[in-house]
Amino acid sequence: MNDQLLELRALAANAENRRTETGIPRVAMIQGEIPEHMLAAVYEPMINLILQGSKTMTVGDRTLRYDPATYFVMSIELPAVGKVHPTAMGEPYLALSLTLDPAVLATLLTDLPPPTERNESDAGFSVAATTPELMDAWLRMLRLMDRPEEITALAPVYEREILYRVLQGPHGWMLRDIAAPDTAMARISQAIQWIRQDFAEPIRVEALAQRAAMSVSAFHRHFKAVTTLSPLQYQKRVRLLQARTLMIASAKSVTNAAFEVGYESATQFSRDYARVFGLPPARDTARVRGKTKGNGVALER
Repeated sequence: MNDQLLELRALAANAENRRTETGIPRVAMIQGEIPEHMLAAVYEPMINLILQGSKTMTVGDRTLRYDPATYFVMSIELPAVGKVHPTAMGEPYLALSLTLDPAVLATLLTDLPPPTERNESDAGFSVAATTPELMDAWLRMLRLMDRPEEITALAPVYEREILYRVLQGPHGWMLRDIAAPDTAMARISQAIQWIRQDFAEPIRVEALAQRAAMSVSAFHRHFKAVTTLSPLQYQKRVRLLQARTLMIASAKSVTNAAFEVGYESATQFSRDYARVFGLPPARDTARVRGKTKGNGVALER
């Protein structure tokens, strides 16, 4: 598997320190020190394969670390804070990602037998070791960058194989659940969409539970199990992340950012912000902007 990893690193060597498109649908790569404000975001459902260096990802009160030849599965949209690390020898972080398409997953699942087991206690994100078969599928996918005329015909085949290998792994149940409309995971995913669409507006958990066809207690329990956050905590994280982006990338004032994301009190906003990011908003954004400019990195996301 080491030879596969070395070839993947060579193929992804032109990646930049932001999402870099490969020309292959839903496949991207990234390399180097990524600006801090770009790593604190609502992450889209994806499979992320680490090629070099390492990354930590914190969702709620849970932090995961993943290293080369491991992959990270995020099955729903989650507010998270990430941090990338170079190797001990100073080689830059390097990774690939495949954005999950529920329609592709649903089509694939119709050709597969039902799973024999699953872990109901797992959240909607986790890390697993890469297998040689999964690495080989990634390798064939990334080789298409040098053969763009073959992308239309072969990329869907390799995408299905990557998904199939993950489905056969320890976290395959997460992919099954987001593609099946009547699972608790799918209903929570839909509720997340509702929260994100109107994140600046007050939410009523009772109304969300009713729309998800669950009791309030069951909705709250499933939501917390999948995201590690309550629905109100989820909304608060989305608001804080959006406000941070407004202040760092768009130079919004603390008060304007707070009100724009739905806070009624700038004081409460500052207290919540400091709990999540460790510093009051003005000091944190000044620190991030100064560090980003010092590294010669543009602030636009």
